Amino acid sequence: MNFPYKLIVPLALFVNLSCSAQVKQQAIPRVDQMPNVPQPFEIIDYNKLAHDFDKTIFDFNQKGQFWPMVWMDTSRKNFDQDVVGMYTAVGDVRQGPNVNNGMFHESLATMGATLGATLVGIDKTKQGNLNYVAMLKNYFSKDTGWNIMMNNTTPKVALLGGGYGRDWWYDVFPNVMFYAIYDKYPNEPGLEEMARSIADKFYEADKILAGNYDYSYFDYGNMKPMKNNICAQPDASAGHAWVLYAAYKKFGDKKYLDGTISALKALQSQQTNPTYELLMPFGASIAARVNAEQGQNFDVNKMLHWTFDGTPICREGWGVLVGNWNGYDISGTVGSTVDRGGYGFLMNTYDMAWPMVPMVRYDQSYATAIGKWMLNAANASKFFYPEHMADEHETIPTLASAGKGVIAYEGIIKKSNMKEYESVQAPVAQGDGPLWVPGQNPPQSQLSVYGSGHVGIFGSIIKKTNVDNILQLDLLATDFFRDKAYPTYLYYNPSAEAKSVTINTDSDKSKKVDLYDMVSGKFIAKNVDANSKVTVPANGSAVIVLVPANGKVAYSGTKMSVNGVVVDYHAKGK
Repeated sequence: MNFPYKLIVPLALFVNLSCSAQVKQQAIPRVDQMPNVPQPFEIIDYNKLAHDFDKTIFDFNQKGQFWPMVWMDTSRKNFDQDVVGMYTAVGDVRQGPNVNNGMFHESLATMGATLGATLVGIDKTKQGNLNYVAMLKNYFSKDTGWNIMMNNTTPKVALLGGGYGRDWWYDVFPNVMFYAIYDKYPNEPGLEEMARSIADKFYEADKILAGNYDYSYFDYGNMKPMKNNICAQPDASAGHAWVLYAAYKKFGDKKYLDGTISALKALQSQQTNPTYELLMPFGASIAARVNAEQGQNFDVNKMLHWTFDGTPICREGWGVLVGNWNGYDISGTVGSTVDRGGYGFLMNTYDMAWPMVPMVRYDQSYATAIGKWMLNAANASKFFYPEHMADEHETIPTLASAGKGVIAYEGIIKKSNMKEYESVQAPVAQGDGPLWVPGQNPPQSQLSVYGSGHVGIFGSIIKKTNVDNILQLDLLATDFFRDKAYPTYLYYNPSAEAKSVTINTDSDKSKKVDLYDMVSGKFIAKNVDANSKVTVPANGSAVIVLVPANGKVAYSGTKMSVNGVVVDYHAKGK
């Protein structure tokens, strides 16, 4: 459909997005197995949940059994300041102000909660007279000489707390989270120096590894790859690549781009699926972005299949779950696809959305697949919360109220891996806490504070629309260190007929925009209200960019820009 350049189009515009220029959508077979509309269907308000989590968890005056969930750690590791500690799980006996001098707390909890809150608009530098962003510096392990962010304030703390040995993803992922936080707080004192140190460490590590990431972890102090009793984790290269590209976009040093490409080559060279925990989707996403921005040709499809399918080695079956358990569609959750019939985890599900959703900006051929996965993941994630799961499917329904409506179970499993809960029918909402410290009371430590803290990822991405089963996914919300971009939204329509959807923005209605659809590769409306309507095709998707009205369109290779801002990295021509 062609529009005159200055045609004024009514607010209630309906446009057919099906056209000959449609970008062919690539399938992700695992997603194809998921239902179009999962059941029972309800999308909860993740944005509100993120706000409620923040104000409840960071309240030092909360009362009740197991509360408060935070305390002040005065050990002053790495930096001469007191920092907040946060329980990993409700009733975690390894932690607290009076256990191990209050030193054992995880950056996956505090950094995740800080990032989640920030993504939904909460300023964590000035909250209750505390600067939670500044406190995160104590996870920068300078006392050990590693000079990267770690999951604890010192590696020894993890062992004292009955926690973790050297496990590569636990060392890499805090740095991914740090860079995301740094993007949101670029002027916070000390963060730039840390960011440069982390990037330099990862760059040098990649050079030393020289394409061989077949190790359990990397000693960033002595700069040596190491093996122990934990599986080799070649997908650590995905985490290196994501951080190094963020550093390149921030600092402009070409060596970081070189390191990104080197790490992605190491990832792509794997002969079998190397997925271990959380890092593979970051590799797929950054591969798509580097292809789009730097003209590379990495096999994104291969990495996406690795992300979803489940690895055949080491942690067999780690990927994205598919299934209906006694009337509950749990498809879209992330975890083990084989453990006791399947074991999905809330934190992994939240965190996978972070790289997967913005990836569509850089390769819109996956718009329908990612839209369908997110619809399933958003629906299933509510089942981790006691308020949305029937008591007969919970391991500790009588204690679930201790979560005060903001803390979810750590996981959902088809058949419990704990003897006392083997009779609970699938899906079983539970946590691994009773397995961490043998002999402890089984009911404790099953509600996951650290996983629930990442809810702001969903909260920043997902908005409902006027159509019950069509979500608006914000492709910019977690696209960190990106170039300037216009508001961009993904809509997936699971229905067998086209649907009219209202764009749900906070934009100034007095400002007119042009609507560009990355899937059809065309402007579909000119000079309209930012809250106009579009028609999303049956069982298809639209990626709508709100471009300044009557802007100057230019092409350079495959890139199409408006007023100098790239709108489509894979435009089909003038």
